[in-house]
Amino acid sequence: MLRGFYTAASGMIAQQRTQEALSNNIANANTPGYKADQTSLKAFPEMLMQQMGGKTIPTSNSLNLPIQNPIGSLNTGVYVQEAAPNFMQGDLRETSIPTDMALVNGTLPDEAGALLFSVQNEEGDVRYTRNGNFTVDGQGYLVTNQGYYVLDEAGNPIQTDGMEFSVSEDGIVQTNAGNYGLGIAYTADANGMEKEGNGLFNGEAGAVPAGATYNVQQGFLERSNVDSLQSMTRMMESYRLFETNQRVLKAYDESLGKAVSEIGRLA
Repeated sequence: MLRGFYTAASGMIAQQRTQEALSNNIANANTPGYKADQTSLKAFPEMLMQQMGGKTIPTSNSLNLPIQNPIGSLNTGVYVQEAAPNFMQGDLRETSIPTDMALVNGTLPDEAGALLFSVQNEEGDVRYTRNGNFTVDGQGYLVTNQGYYVLDEAGNPIQTDGMEFSVSEDGIVQTNAGNYGLGIAYTADANGMEKEGNGLFNGEAGAVPAGATYNVQQGFLERSNVDSLQSMTRMMESYRLFETNQRVLKAYDESLGKAVSEIGRLA
């Protein structure tokens, strides 16, 4: 009985975390470059159930041999193994603002690979983003809306000295002071990237390999890849599963109550 109690409770916790991920996706459905989180559920380690018994051999000493008959496997619960971002390309929205840039995937050498803009956070560390909603700060540097420097190929902030600049499809920022190559980074395992908030990712990324192709669209933004209708449907399914586990948990609780109050009193 106690095993079923904890199994139902683990199902409720797993569905609650799934609801949190789906709610966050829906809240960011209009955030440029946002990548939807996908949760994966995994069962607790399986236990092999066996029937323990014995067989008496008709000898002078009545020898008793232990026998184990396999019954099957039993899972003891479920949990959310991970919430990995889905790096599927989002739709483009034209803004005609020169500081807006959309990174469009072409051919990638790895199925799980992804391309990202390189930026510098407030601690001076390199982070990555798909949100190309950039602007120019008071010193003429290209920055994100949170004030993080957008980096070039050499890992330095890009000085545009105003709004009068253009960006070619191959990621070259052309300004009056010179040209800079956008710091486009590539990761072969996008599922390993961790979200840090403000549209930033942290993880292993490096130079774009020779087999990868892409283009940068100035005056466009990449939309979030969240499917709001699908997310709402999944939220309803998750909520129903939560309620089902809740009813099972309540039934076990009532059974335990009877075991304590009624069976104990009769004894």
